[in-house]
Amino acid sequence: MSDGAPHLVPVLANHRFDEARLADYLAAHLPGFTGPCEVQQFQGGQSNPTFRLRTRTRCYVLRKKPPGTLLPSAHAVDREFRVLRALRGSAVPVPEVLLLCPDESVIGTMFYVMAYLDGRVFADAALPGVAADARAAIYDDMGRVLAALHAIDWQAAGLAAFGRPQGYVRRQIERWSQQYAAARLGAEPAMDRLTAWLSAHAPVAEETAIAHGDFRLGNLLLHATEPRVIGVLDWELATLGHPLADLAYNCLAWRLPPELRGIAGLAIAGIPTEDAYVRAYCERTGRDGVPGLPFFIAFSLFRWSAIAAGVYRRALDGNAADARGREAGAKFRALAAIGWQVAQQA
Repeated sequence: MSDGAPHLVPVLANHRFDEARLADYLAAHLPGFTGPCEVQQFQGGQSNPTFRLRTRTRCYVLRKKPPGTLLPSAHAVDREFRVLRALRGSAVPVPEVLLLCPDESVIGTMFYVMAYLDGRVFADAALPGVAADARAAIYDDMGRVLAALHAIDWQAAGLAAFGRPQGYVRRQIERWSQQYAAARLGAEPAMDRLTAWLSAHAPVAEETAIAHGDFRLGNLLLHATEPRVIGVLDWELATLGHPLADLAYNCLAWRLPPELRGIAGLAIAGIPTEDAYVRAYCERTGRDGVPGLPFFIAFSLFRWSAIAAGVYRRALDGNAADARGREAGAKFRALAAIGWQVAQQA
């Protein structure tokens, strides 16, 4: 059972950096910062290492690129900083970003600092230990925030150059195929078949919105005591993209088994069915259903499988952001297998 409290550990050996130099840099560049500071690492994510900085008067959060050789175009913390800054004050709750440091000489990689929000994170879509009425409210607010994100005028928000508004799906298939190949994990028949199927069915009606890219319960910070979202986290994959890709990815909880922290086959008090959740999204966004959802579900499983493959490669290379990175080896194969099943049924 989890109460949603953040899981903090001492900085992993492969992610250590010169903490004294960081404190000196922040004292000189971040108004109000005074050292010394205690550094601890958040566990739970497998991408950009994330740390809590605690001084005598305030807490901050630092996100940086992982060390070592990285896959092409991955871990763009500067893009995270940019979209978080653009969304500040919008209907999408985000932490306030305070500073971006592109100077790799400070701690070894580019990083940014944002305000610390006191809240809860639930990685398990079943929300164990949460009352049924609170579960219902959390899922409803998650859907509200996703619809609000897709309703934002990305041009007015200053994000016209944040990505290409056309051809998102085909570009994503190409990008993640390349990322998967770069992980050098050998042949995986389900992934190969899924990739070919997606390429053959990729022509879809173009739509453009700010796409988070990893919108799921585990990337939402909930209020410490109330069932509502106070911060959307982990914007590494954000771009201008198809809103239905975000919706489908958000729906994967209903497609994944409990061992992958999903709720497939489970009836949990307070949690809506996938159909009910999608209907609520459609009502909020003015859609008359989502007939293409199966394609986007398969697409989302393909993309997540490729991401997990990259995590596994970083774990093999000793650069994973979480000590459990080697578990991604089985995960990427399982996701590809489920994705291929969805494709065949579609």
